[in-house]
Amino acid sequence: MRIFIFALFFVSTVVTAQDSRQLVSLPPAAQDALRQEMLDNIAAVNEILTLMAGNKIKEAGELAEAKLGRSAMGKHRDKPFDARPGPHMPPAMHGIGMDGHQAASEFAAAAKAGDRDKALTLLPNLTSPCVACHFSYRTR
Repeated sequence: MRIFIFALFFVSTVVTAQDSRQLVSLPPAAQDALRQEMLDNIAAVNEILTLMAGNKIKEAGELAEAKLGRSAMGKHRDKPFDARPGPHMPPAMHGIGMDGHQAASEFAAAAKAGDRDKALTLLPNLTSPCVACHFSYRTR
């Protein structure tokens, strides 16, 4: 009887646990470019956290601006249209991405100035747009 109840619970959980995020259909080349960018971004965030933990505040700011900030915008502009994720995204999704670049630049400015306390306060803003986007959208 216990196995039956567990099986019933498991099946009902699987059936009701549907992904409610908005599906965004991107051309395969754009999806590949976006996936690689997300992998690069999470590696950059990890490196920034490591630098901050090592009290290398200015270096963390330089990296944040170069890899995530406004300076990092337009990475795909030289690619063919079908390999550029931005034009294929819903406007709100694209806006979240722009917010992420802005947040990274704000963190970078504080960190490059050596303002450790302000940089630490702004640090969560590096991942907030990531969380918002990944909780709202999916590509497969």
